Parts: sequence; structure tokens; C-alpha cells
Amino acid sequence: MSHHRQEILDAAVDLYLRDGLDGFSMRKLARAVGVTAPALYRHYEGKEHVLSDVMREAYRAFIQVLYRALEGATPLDRFFRAGEGYLDFALKHPRWYRILFARPEELGMERLPDDIEAMGCAIHQFWIDRVRECIDTGILRPGDPEEISLTMWAHAHGMIQLHHQGHFQLSEEEFRTLFETSGARLMVGVATETFARELEETYLRSGAGRAAVEGAGADGSA
Repeated sequence: MSHHRQEILDAAVDLYLRDGLDGFSMRKLARAVGVTAPALYRHYEGKEHVLSDVMREAYRAFIQVLYRALEGATPLDRFFRAGEGYLDFALKHPRWYRILFARPEELGMERLPDDIEAMGCAIHQFWIDRVRECIDTGILRPGDPEEISLTMWAHAHGMIQLHHQGHFQLSEEEFRTLFETSGARLMVGVATETFARELEETYLRSGAGRAAVEGAGADGSA
């Protein structure tokens, strides 16, 4: 089963995203993978168990990408790395990204399994921690780290959803530029006065980007 697991999960996410929950069946999945339905039932009790495994795999991949940001030397570096990791994952793995934010009932479940719920909570805390340490070092203004992180996530998620749905009609490179510039504008609204000015002068006006912001003199010490 182990060597077929990734094939099953890939086929399952394709089937779910194409046909929805009502159109998803173990028989269809077995046919897509090239096995019999009884063979599939020996490993999964039903489609909700398959889909929970799909979400579990998506969360693991997402966490692996995000947590690389912790290699950054300063709060500001970790903040930017986290944002870049988020964008990279969403653009490179759009199918997994869509599954990540499906509600339990959309996957045929009353609630998410405990281990998946724990992974979601860990990611939520990860973003709060990135914001909190930027507040603590004077990059962002004092405020509720959870509220600020939710605002930033809503902005990022909304832009990515619009891009995935084709509303922007931009190349990936053009969308990356739009995403980063728009994120900088949002950050200006919650940044300290000094850092907001540096963002505007080095990121928004000159378009110099992340490297310029990081070198502009903001207190991003660890």
C-alpha cells in the first residue's frame, strides 16, 4: 500500500476538486488508481477517510514549507520568509492549497480528526508568533497579534483565491509582484511610524523589494 499511497492521494484530490463531495466515490477513485474498490476498502473505510488523509498530507507539506522560515536570523527575516513560503506553496501546490481550507462538512466529516485540528492550530500559532516578535522589536505597532495575523492572512488568502480563479489574469511573476506590493501596503497600516516610512520609501516607491526593506535600518534584531 505504501508505494500506492501518493498515487491514491493524488487521484483523490483530483477527483474531489473535479466532482465535489457528491461526485466522489470509492469506486471512481479505485478506477482512477487502477485497483478494485474492495482493494481500496481494505485500507480506507470510506471516502471521508481518504479525504482526511488528503488533508493530512497537505498540512504536512504546508508546515514543512512554512517552518523553514524559522531559519531566519531576525524577526523581520522570519516574517518575510514565512510570507514567501506561504506564497510559494500556494502557487506550486494549488490543489493542496484548496484542500487545506475546505470545511469539514465539505469533506463529509462532522469535524476534523484531532491530529489535523492540531496541525491547523500549530499553523495559526506560527503566524501569531511571527507577528508578536515583530511587535516586540518595534517593527509593528502594539496590538493584538492574533487579530493582526488574521487580517494579514485574510488579505493573502483572498488574493491567492482570486489569482487561482483567474480574476487577475496575470503571469505568476506579475502576481508575485502584486502580492508582495499589496502586502507591503497592508503592512504600512500596522507598522510603527519609522518602519512604515521605510516600507513606503524602499519598497513601494522604488520597488526595491524585500532586500531593501531589510537593509533600511528597521530594528529587526533577534
